[in-house]
Amino acid sequence: MITVVGSVNLDLVASGAPLPHPGETVTGARLARYPGGKGANQALAAARLGQSVRLIAAVGNDDMAEEALKLLRAGGVDLSATHFLNGETTGVALIAVSPEGENLIVVCPGANNALAPSDIDGEAIEHMIGVLEVPVPTLLAAARRATGFVALNLAPALPVPPELLAEADLLVVNETEATAYGDSLRAPGRYVAISLGSDGAQLWKGGTRIASAKPPKIHVVDTVGAGDTFCAALTTALIEGMDDASALKFAVAAGAAACTRPGAQPGLPTRADVEALLKA
Repeated sequence: MITVVGSVNLDLVASGAPLPHPGETVTGARLARYPGGKGANQALAAARLGQSVRLIAAVGNDDMAEEALKLLRAGGVDLSATHFLNGETTGVALIAVSPEGENLIVVCPGANNALAPSDIDGEAIEHMIGVLEVPVPTLLAAARRATGFVALNLAPALPVPPELLAEADLLVVNETEATAYGDSLRAPGRYVAISLGSDGAQLWKGGTRIASAKPPKIHVVDTVGAGDTFCAALTTALIEGMDDASALKFAVAAGAAACTRPGAQPGLPTRADVEALLKA
C-alpha cells in the first residue's frame, strides 16, 4: 500500500481568459470548483493507476471538506487517517488557466499547515509519497516510519533539512525546483526525477542521468495535476518493478494524459488511459 502524506484543497479555477500580469485585471473567465491539493491529487492518481492508497491529511471541519474529499472517497482512497480540525479552514487553491492551458496558482493552506508529527504516531506506513504542502517535521516523522519505498515531491521549492532528503528513495522536482535545490538532490543510490513540461522528463541516479522520455502528442486542455500524476505514476512504476526507462516513459505518458481533461482530480487518468496512450 502507498500512504500519501500531503495536502487537501478545494480548487477554484478561473479558465478561458489570458493570465493577468501584476496589477492587471482580466475578465471573461469561467469558474469551476474541483477537489485538489497535491497530496489528494497524488493519492487519487495512484489509486486510479491500480494502487491501494491511504491519505494522511488534515481538512477543516467545514462545508468545503466533503467537497474536497468527494472524489477521493469515490475513487477508493482510504481516508481513515484524514483529520477534520475544528478552528481550521479546508485548504483552497485559486487557479487561473489560460486558453493555452498554462496556469497561475495561489494556495491558502488552512488545515494543511496544522498536520502535525503527532498525527503520524501509531501509523503503519509501507510505501510513501510526501509533498511539501504540509509541514516538513510531519513528513520526516512519516518517512522515518516507512518500511518500503519513499518518494518526496519537493514542491513548492522550500528549505528542506538534509535528514528528510536522506530518507528518500526518489525525489521529484521540476526544472525550477531542480535549480533551487542544486547538488543537495544528489546522493548515491537515490533517484531524482526532473519533469520538463512539454519536453518530457529525465531520471537521474547518483548524479548520472539514466533515462529520458518525451511525452506523446496530445491536445492540451489543462496542465493542472500533470505534475502530481507524473509523481504518482513514477512511484507506482518503480514500486511495481518496472525498469528505469519504462518507469519514466509510463510516468511521462500519465502526466500527458492528465493534460487532456479539465480539472486536477477529474482529469486524472486511469491505468487503461495511460496504456492506451503508450500504444497510440
